[in-house]
Amino acid sequence: MNTQLGVSVKRKEARDKVTGAAKYTADLSQTPLLHVRILASTQAHALLLGVDSAAASAMPGVRAVVTGTDAGQLLCGGILRDMPPLARDRVRYFGEPVALVVAEEAQQAMAAAAAIQVRYSPLSPVTTIEEALVPDPVLVHENLGSYQRMEADIYPRAGTNLFHAVKVRKGDMERGWALSEETVEGTFHLPQSDHAAMETRAVRCSISPGGVIDITTASQSPFEVRELISRYFDVPQGMVAVHVPLVGGAFGGKAAVQLEVLAVLASRAVDGACVSLVNSREQDMATSPCHMGMRAELKLGARRTGEITAARMVFHLNSGAYADISPKLAKAVAVDCSGPYRFPNIDCDSFGVYTNAPYATSYRGFGHAELFFCLERMMDKLADALGMDPFELRAVNALKEGELTATQVKATRSNMGDLVCCLDRLKSLINWSEGARIQEPGGPIRAKGMACLCKTSDTPTDASAAATVSFLPDGTVSLNCAAVEIGPGIRTAMAQILAETLRMDVGRVYVNMEVDTQTAPYYWKTVASMTTYMMGRAVRAAALDARRQLLALGAVAMRCPEEDLEVENERVYLKADPLMFAAFRDLATGYKYGNGNAVGGPVIGRGSYVMDHLTLLDKDTGKGKAGRSWTLGAQAVEVEYDPAQHTYRLLKAATVLDAGKVLNPKTARGVVMGGMSMGLGLATREEFVQAPGGVEGATSFRTYKMLRIGEEPEYLVDFVETPQVDAPFGARGIAEHGSIGMPAALANAVAKAAGVDIEELPVTPGLIWRKKGRP
Repeated sequence: MNTQLGVSVKRKEARDKVTGAAKYTADLSQTPLLHVRILASTQAHALLLGVDSAAASAMPGVRAVVTGTDAGQLLCGGILRDMPPLARDRVRYFGEPVALVVAEEAQQAMAAAAAIQVRYSPLSPVTTIEEALVPDPVLVHENLGSYQRMEADIYPRAGTNLFHAVKVRKGDMERGWALSEETVEGTFHLPQSDHAAMETRAVRCSISPGGVIDITTASQSPFEVRELISRYFDVPQGMVAVHVPLVGGAFGGKAAVQLEVLAVLASRAVDGACVSLVNSREQDMATSPCHMGMRAELKLGARRTGEITAARMVFHLNSGAYADISPKLAKAVAVDCSGPYRFPNIDCDSFGVYTNAPYATSYRGFGHAELFFCLERMMDKLADALGMDPFELRAVNALKEGELTATQVKATRSNMGDLVCCLDRLKSLINWSEGARIQEPGGPIRAKGMACLCKTSDTPTDASAAATVSFLPDGTVSLNCAAVEIGPGIRTAMAQILAETLRMDVGRVYVNMEVDTQTAPYYWKTVASMTTYMMGRAVRAAALDARRQLLALGAVAMRCPEEDLEVENERVYLKADPLMFAAFRDLATGYKYGNGNAVGGPVIGRGSYVMDHLTLLDKDTGKGKAGRSWTLGAQAVEVEYDPAQHTYRLLKAATVLDAGKVLNPKTARGVVMGGMSMGLGLATREEFVQAPGGVEGATSFRTYKMLRIGEEPEYLVDFVETPQVDAPFGARGIAEHGSIGMPAALANAVAKAAGVDIEELPVTPGLIWRKKGRP
């Protein structure tokens, strides 16, 4: 039997996607169907004096208008209950939902929303982190101290715009600075930006006469949707059914629960009728949650030989108007603040900050692209100050087996991987030996920059997953799990793990692409690059459970001990004589003897997994274990820079990740390349720009620019394989990691080429021009 791992397997949903047969939330037909339109705030910060919906309610086809008063005193938030589903009393960001119109046709809903009259009394907006932190600031939330905390380890500071703080303290800072012979400092600024998934957020909802809330949604977290809807509307979880079909890209943005709450309010206003709420592109960018911004201050001290002795870091996350998942983002930044390096003395603070901007949620890399932009720019600054090669500096400081991370977790080859091997592979891949800066006489400058990365999961300490395996009468297998297919082929990977465990052809494993919380076993969320690990553990356990049942039934059928049997090629066979066997099809629903007697029954395997040995972080030191392991790697970018125009062209981008074990090489390369492109978009052009008054200035693809096909570089991807011993077949998560180091590698390359210090994103010609001292 050939292995089902390490080979390029065609994705289970490939044919439906390439033929256009695949169905997403907005494609699903249902009649009758009402349409919902959001009326969004035109102010960034204002008192909400009144919403006059009389004219809208009288318009043709309008069935209901819903405002904040219809939601009562409901406040939403999975960590901190600080957000009304519809603005009530005040608005806190441009684009915040103020009202909903439910109408028979989408055009009628749109017209009626435009007819609603809203009276505002403008307040001074907090548009930057600096404004949020001044003494006696304008408060985005005056009642911060009274909000309900849904988790124990969140620390809001009443009377300020700081809703969370995380501290990491390790070693002796005084001694660290005393040992340092060279220091470098930097202050970094990164803007908010958009997820820009191909499919905008969408949801459908109906409420049955019996009270069952039925939701179909483009979501990464169907079970969290079920839990929060149950909590918000005070109904049992069994009365909430959540369905998720294929999702057209998510990148963390569809882990948040927002439109689902609005859809329930809308359906409730029309006696439970089925309603459809689909974001326009503009509302997906302005109204739904975005990618966080950041301001950071870092200082590193090192010996002349390169060993870093001390690190001081302060991160302020621009989390926008509401907390959402940002407390976890602040934690994630703090947990990995030392990267894959040996920093013996660390002093790190990470804060979640309110501003009058769109609120932030998960984004590919979960704060790590921002963290590593700051950290890896600092590493290059230090290399320049010491006169060291950037690769050498990073290798000198690479965390070794037995040493401690920033939160004092012991590193092993299994939980950390091999950074030095990744560096060596990248150096060859990018041809570093020819020089990092090459200038032909009178011509452009070619320059290369590199960066390292690592990321752990930061899951809840009890995050869990489950799966079931059912055998069909023809011997094929059906896998039921709640991993959402958001694009990277995760359900195909689960089929591979199942097939490898049962030693059968992956083509004989069937996986339904829809997740249904009423029939699928529980899974925490499809986030954090943890599905291969968590769901993979559950699927493998379910397959092993089914295998035990097959062996037991095969022993009865062949009248021999179970230990004499093996499973392969859809057969249970005798090890001593493989020609003596019972086929899966003869055992799948029970074994029947020649006289008609039957034993056993349908073979159904069950498997589950819950995170173990994770802890909360100590409030004062940050000591604790936030994730099971890290995926690390190194990345590089090569640019061609025109010193006369301050423009540059992307030539090459390279990534080497320690993947533990590559399950599906072609898919793995595609996922990493997609992440690299996304990271280069953040590095070169993507940003939200607020106009005066906090109004968002980039709410469509006319003004929010992304990389075009002709601007993409040549992508080079390679993998190191240091197995993670507790992962399914040694595989690490890699879905987010392609994006993490790209902004830093690009900035390091441009800094070399242009001879300027880059401390902000995106790296545009205008930024370079200003850094060169032009007026």
